[in-house]
Amino acid sequence: MARKLYELVGAEEDRRFSPYCWRTRMALAHKGLDAETVPWRFTDDDPVVKSCAGRVPVLIDGDLTIWDSLAIAEYIAENFADKLLWPSDRKQRAEARSICAEMHAGFQALRSAMPMNVGARLPARGWNIEVQKDITRIAAIWGARSRFAGTGPFLFGRFGVADAYFAPVVWRFNTYEPDLPGQAAEYMRTMLKLPAMQAWAAEAAHEDEFVADDEPYRAAPA
Repeated sequence: MARKLYELVGAEEDRRFSPYCWRTRMALAHKGLDAETVPWRFTDDDPVVKSCAGRVPVLIDGDLTIWDSLAIAEYIAENFADKLLWPSDRKQRAEARSICAEMHAGFQALRSAMPMNVGARLPARGWNIEVQKDITRIAAIWGARSRFAGTGPFLFGRFGVADAYFAPVVWRFNTYEPDLPGQAAEYMRTMLKLPAMQAWAAEAAHEDEFVADDEPYRAAPA
């Protein structure tokens, strides 16, 4: 079943800066699902803009347009039930959805002070006490995966939507290098080794879009 995934590239939405696009790509790529990814720059008269309020990523399936990353994840999981993108256990599935929703809407201090920038190395930049509260909470979520030791190295044993949702945070931590407790640091190392993570980083390395809000340490191009 073919899927066409449109993402906005440039102006804060390319592979270096866009966590929302990355989540969806990770969920698809790690599970071996076919997706055509199209760099997309919206204009006011673009029909995609009119159907999705100018938000990315957008998944187009025939006459259906889905423009929220969590809704896309749910749709993919329903269409490819054999890929087990959500835990099969009902209680674990509810917990996985809860932490995805928390990531989807929360951690504003971290998002603001440590914007995603794949490829950059900015140790300790952006740290403050509110950011540390977000880091501590995320580390606790990652550390809780020890309950599933023996079933796999990911948040609920096998890779799923929850791991895709936290993949951009893994790269934020790779960029800003906050101190993490042992289990959280181990999870981060596991995620960084994934071929889908490495492929995204390799693609990001070829981009050089300047975004002043996300790169205050970098001089604007002449």
